[in-house]
Amino acid sequence: MSLPPLAVRTGRAALRASLEDLPGGSLVAVACSGGADSLAVAATLAFVGRHAGWRTAAFLIDHNMQAGSADVTQRAAQQCRDLGLESIVVKQVDVAQGPAAGGPEAAARTARYAALDELAREHGASAVLLGHTIDDQAETVLLGLARGSGARSLAGMRARKGVYRRPFLTMTRADTEAICAHEGLSYWTDPTNVDVDGPLRSQVRGRVLPLLDDVLGPGITSTLARTAEQLHEDA
Repeated sequence: MSLPPLAVRTGRAALRASLEDLPGGSLVAVACSGGADSLAVAATLAFVGRHAGWRTAAFLIDHNMQAGSADVTQRAAQQCRDLGLESIVVKQVDVAQGPAAGGPEAAARTARYAALDELAREHGASAVLLGHTIDDQAETVLLGLARGSGARSLAGMRARKGVYRRPFLTMTRADTEAICAHEGLSYWTDPTNVDVDGPLRSQVRGRVLPLLDDVLGPGITSTLARTAEQLHEDA
């Protein structure tokens, strides 16, 4: 029997390492948006969780900020069911509007984490998995540099903070897409993520990082993520 693709095997190993402290019977949930990153984590959790003896769940947050968001959420929920995750929870949130909210991205993030915090408490989750990748980490570091942030902010996202864990923080966005392809998953692409004239993070993703790759050579994403790791240790 042939081995699964490298991305699949790497993802499974990364998720096991991220959760190695959890005993059997623990509830592990994935925060799933329907995008490639979180669906890849969901598929990996479904596989690894069966062998580890964890109870598994998917928490899906509908921000109701784009037309058709409910349909996107329901399709993602169905795919999580098909993967074999045991508990599927969908929650709609109200996202604050106006300048005080810090812009739509910040407001959506605040509402999302508040909802995930609540769901984790309600269901007794030992861990909530997030789908952030090394690409997200590099974008976070660049945005921090643009703001003139200090070392703690430039250290980027942590692999583990409270109930939240990011098992794929050393993997690429391309890896998560490969996992979805292997599992036969159809993922949603947020149009704001690919709009190079859209939100600042999208411009960093679509313009700045490709330019840095051209000028400084390939591998800038890994370099920025490695800088974040070193700063995290220093901080």
